[in-house]
Amino acid sequence: MSPASLRSIAVLTSGGDAPGMNAAVRAVVRTALDRSLDVYAVYEGYQGLVEGGDRIRKMGWEDVGGILHRGGTVIGTARSMRFKEREGRLEAAHNLAQREIDGLVVIGGDGSLTGADVLRSEWSDLLRELVEQGRLSPEQAERHAELRIVGMVGSIDNDMCGTDMTIGADTALHRITEAVDAIGSTASSHQRSFVVEVMGRRCGYLALMAAIATGADWVLIPEHPPMVDEWEELMCRRIRAGRHAGRRKSTVIVAEGARDRYGQPITGAHVQKILEERLGEDTRTTVLGHVQRGGAPSAFDRYLSTVLGHAAVEQLIAAAPGDEPQLIAVHEDRVARAPLAECVRRTRSVGDLIDAQKHDEAMALRGASFGDAYDVYRTLVRTLPHPRDPDLPRLKLAIVHAGGPAPGMNTAVRAAVRLILDRGHSALGVRNGFRGLIGGQIEELSWMSVHGWAPRGGAELGTNRVVPESRDLYDLAKQIEKHGIDGILMIGGWAGYQAAHRLYVERESFSAFNIPIACLPATIDNNLPGSDLSVGCDTALNAIVQAVDRIKQSAVASRRCFVVEVMGRHCGFLALMSGMASGSERVYLHEEGIKLDDLREDLANLVAGFRAGKRLGLMIRNENAHALYTTAFMCALFEEEGGELFDVRPAILGHLQQGGDPSPFDRIRATRLAARAVDYLITEAPKDPPGGGFVGFQSGKLTVTDLDLLPRLCDNKAQRPREQWWLALRPIARILARPGPTPKPPGAA
Repeated sequence: MSPASLRSIAVLTSGGDAPGMNAAVRAVVRTALDRSLDVYAVYEGYQGLVEGGDRIRKMGWEDVGGILHRGGTVIGTARSMRFKEREGRLEAAHNLAQREIDGLVVIGGDGSLTGADVLRSEWSDLLRELVEQGRLSPEQAERHAELRIVGMVGSIDNDMCGTDMTIGADTALHRITEAVDAIGSTASSHQRSFVVEVMGRRCGYLALMAAIATGADWVLIPEHPPMVDEWEELMCRRIRAGRHAGRRKSTVIVAEGARDRYGQPITGAHVQKILEERLGEDTRTTVLGHVQRGGAPSAFDRYLSTVLGHAAVEQLIAAAPGDEPQLIAVHEDRVARAPLAECVRRTRSVGDLIDAQKHDEAMALRGASFGDAYDVYRTLVRTLPHPRDPDLPRLKLAIVHAGGPAPGMNTAVRAAVRLILDRGHSALGVRNGFRGLIGGQIEELSWMSVHGWAPRGGAELGTNRVVPESRDLYDLAKQIEKHGIDGILMIGGWAGYQAAHRLYVERESFSAFNIPIACLPATIDNNLPGSDLSVGCDTALNAIVQAVDRIKQSAVASRRCFVVEVMGRHCGFLALMSGMASGSERVYLHEEGIKLDDLREDLANLVAGFRAGKRLGLMIRNENAHALYTTAFMCALFEEEGGELFDVRPAILGHLQQGGDPSPFDRIRATRLAARAVDYLITEAPKDPPGGGFVGFQSGKLTVTDLDLLPRLCDNKAQRPREQWWLALRPIARILARPGPTPKPPGAA
């Protein structure tokens, strides 16, 4: 279908609200306008579609300004009983056809998406009936013979098959982990147990991922109920053993849909009663409720919703007559498409399987990564590792950091240590990076050595950017031989990858280096090959977005332009992604450079905007975007030329981007990558020669890339990969950030 034949589209949000819905609406509206389509917003979901009138409003560019950071949905949502009846859908069809609307973008859960598909399937019959009633002319019906539907899943539960993440789920995880982290300090102070009940309906995603992210002692989810009748005693025995091992607190996370093996509900209150009666412990229950649904969306949800909203419009434009409606999904970090009806069918079948107590099949439909995450979690929360098999060879695997600190490093170390020990091997911690390895700062780590590290920021083992030089190699080899190291896991950034490669290529000169080496990407800069996202970059993005939100609020009462400088070295990932997530009107990247003509154009846009009434200008600049046109230079230029129209202020965020506790996204990614890296080291150790590689997620797959490919994959001068997937998002950022025709104060994004 060509753009010319698609006249108008509408967007609605339905079902429960989810953080990020506003970003999706903004992206749909502005992308449609950029493609010369009329676009309408349907207020109050399907109820508004049935009622029509001013519930269906034509949207302009600035109508969606200033909503990116807001929680909930500004166009409202409601559950409509009338739409469930055919008469209600007849009214909806009339309202759409009267406004020449040919395409509908629905943002909601499985019920909302099912409703959209039903409307599409009945469309021809509904139009025929409207013609018979005289409410539509035959010509109108002919012009709108087909309604094109595209869906996006807005749900904190992350319960839709066909997509790895739903809009709002990451923000909900933020709320849960923040609450559990805060509760943990109180629980530890009083040696107390806490039961935390979280949302999710029939899906255990939030509970399971929160348990991994916070290091909870027990989790109960619908897809995998306790498989023994004595589960209550087993849980108490595990928590009692943890106390004896030195744990001062215990946390049990319960999904709201949790059941036992017979289908009987398990509630937080029930778990609290068990712990109090059998352990004699002071126990508290916290039901987080709707706090998980509210508040400003996370950086990931803003970015996710933006790219999905853009893709939804492009899908409507590209659809041919008769094409099956598509769900705009995400597989790991990339946009994907899947048949909408099939995704809804599979999603509902999970609930049916749980009711039928076919839990293995239900777990399988959740996806392989869900099952893998559950298996890893079961290892991490053990009180002690499984007894070692004396017949198996025992490996000594060393863990070392290199590069700048990245939130999530400690999470990765905790996961790696416990997985290594549970497999019957020894884990050696190297203090202070490769400098510490050269100096023999090596110690054996126990199960409890890493207790409490999951939510902790920084790098407990220490890190630096030292890359071993030729004179260091002999000392390195001697330390590896002295401590009997059988493999190295490097968790870090650019310097760590270069150091690991140096050892790998020096194997012919030093036999001690003939051991497996695995690199796990951990850097806020996201400038490493072999992985779409590095551990730490999501936390940094959230720090930037939160800071920019505050900056924008501070400018409401003034006429001011901010130039925000973010980290990234020579990689513009943080700048572009934070620009998309914060609604900045300009992003400066080292990859593109800055020309004087660019600054002239940006200045002209600022002057025109402030003269028209805008009160805030926002520019985001990569720290190394240009050697001459620095942040200070740009501020001075804009200030001088802006005259009395507006003030200019720099905001150099600095090392706050490297600090803080890791986000849930970074904790979960660190755990999954650590599991893959440990598997790789153990698998490669017996081989001759053993491999070297770097683990990562690429195009939705967890991969290991050969270490000898590192030089050809990197731009060593700029210290970044030769190919950077996220640069393909630059056109989307330009479309959504360009100035609208009539600037809207205050603080329009």
